[in-house]
Amino acid sequence: MRSLCLLAAAAAGVPAIDTVHTELRDLEGLAAAAAMAQRDGFTGKLAIHPDQVEVLNRAFQPTAAAVAAAREIVAAFAAHVGAGVVAHAGRMLDRPHLQRAQRVLALAAAGGAAAPSEIEDQREPGRLPWHS
Repeated sequence: MRSLCLLAAAAAGVPAIDTVHTELRDLEGLAAAAAMAQRDGFTGKLAIHPDQVEVLNRAFQPTAAAVAAAREIVAAFAAHVGAGVVAHAGRMLDRPHLQRAQRVLALAAAGGAAAPSEIEDQREPGRLPWHS
């Protein structure tokens, strides 16, 4: 069912939002579930209690490493205007990579992060939100 939600959201061009974590007081479990949802491709998770909001906001805010990587990807495409594919850091990147990078930067900006150093990095260093 989770995969169907992700596919349907992608097809519709809308954010994929994961279901609730029903254990109201289990904030560690919520953080783990949110990290898994974020890794799987969800862009958010429903909250059912005000105490969950901060945990979820932190989990879905891009890391400093993800923001830095996204900026590099956008810059690589900007240096090759009109290119459908660019080589960057030993990898071939195409338009979906650019679109993901742009979404990461938009999410970081929406979260109030003006610079990568202002974003708390609690996930694996260098891990981009779309890499499993």
